[in-house]
Amino acid sequence: MGMPHASLPWTADRVRALPDDGKRYELIDGELLVTPSPSPAHQRALSALLERLLPYLRSTATGQALTSPADLAFGEDEVLQPDLFVVPQAPGRILRWSDVTSLLLVVEILSPRTARYDRLTKRRRYQRGGVPEYWIVDLDARVVERWRPDDERPEILSETLDWRPDPSRDPLTIDLGALFKEAWGE
Repeated sequence: MGMPHASLPWTADRVRALPDDGKRYELIDGELLVTPSPSPAHQRALSALLERLLPYLRSTATGQALTSPADLAFGEDEVLQPDLFVVPQAPGRILRWSDVTSLLLVVEILSPRTARYDRLTKRRRYQRGGVPEYWIVDLDARVVERWRPDDERPEILSETLDWRPDPSRDPLTIDLGALFKEAWGE
């Protein structure tokens, strides 16, 4: 009979060494999160959000929208891969993921396999990191849960979503009904 052995704890370096197998690997608070490739509806929702965000970000010079795969870490031994995120506009270019030190917005699009992590583990990490807004897009319920750093409960949005990363500028207004129709290919 062999001796029992403890498995090695997950580290960002161990996660980064995993094979490129089409799955998304994240490490948050020492917990390895593994998710499969997203569904077509997920990808259409992501595209629809980008199509709405990009013109606003360009016209206001507020920030830059990026999508995963990514390799974000905010001072902890972690690997974060949000579906969509907005980096504040800064002088120079982002050449490495380590150049990303703050975010204006993080968006996760739910799937049955990711709901628990998106609503609990990831939400708490982004709140702890002071991300001003964290959106959870629930395609089935056709709502967006908006979380801010000090929120104990989300704001549930089903008709429109106003995002104002800079209080001196007009907000971006997203028609959620149109967004969900586009995501579902209706």
